[in-house]
Amino acid sequence: MSTLTDVPAERATQDGADHTRRRLGLVRERRLAVDRVACSGHGVCAQLLAGVTLDEWGYPVVAGDRVVGDDGRAAADTAVKLCPARALYLR
Repeated sequence: MSTLTDVPAERATQDGADHTRRRLGLVRERRLAVDRVACSGHGVCAQLLAGVTLDEWGYPVVAGDRVVGDDGRAAADTAVKLCPARALYLR
């Protein structure tokens, strides 16, 4: 029988199949995402985060698969808290 400690952390972050490890806080990397339906295009996230740009209508575009490590975690948490539409989140 497999337990959480039997699954290497590299595999869990590469294929994204182990959501339980993320919920328990065992995976340190988080990904920045935008709920495009909830977003109202204020642009606060683009002002606070380097990996976020705005499209021609003012809606955010997250560069690639934006992984937030320990060094950028404080800025990402601030951007999530300051989002007026609550459309920015870490997953």
